[in-house]
Amino acid sequence: MKIRLVELATARSGDKGEKIDLGVFASSELTFAWIVQEVTTERVQTHFQPLGVTRVERWELPKLRALKLVLHGALPGGAARTLRGDNLGKTLGSALLRMEIDAPPGWEERLD
Repeated sequence: MKIRLVELATARSGDKGEKIDLGVFASSELTFAWIVQEVTTERVQTHFQPLGVTRVERWELPKLRALKLVLHGALPGGAARTLRGDNLGKTLGSALLRMEIDAPPGWEERLD
């Protein structure tokens, strides 16, 4: 079963030059472990492929139950020069939360 990442996490985002800086925060230790497994650099890059993202870096921050993601090439020219409607990348956290992932084990019982 597929679910959207928003079922397990929240996110924040912003610009860093031509890059987007994303933070994904899990609601529990169990969901953090699942997010670490499911939210890979490859899957994030595929999710944001329409934006021309050239590379994704990822850091795990277990004490915060968070992932830090940096999307390279998401804002061509940086915030001041990009032609993107969201030139500061503030909506891309929400866009990431729409990514579909496999539901964690036991998810079906939570729906009853």
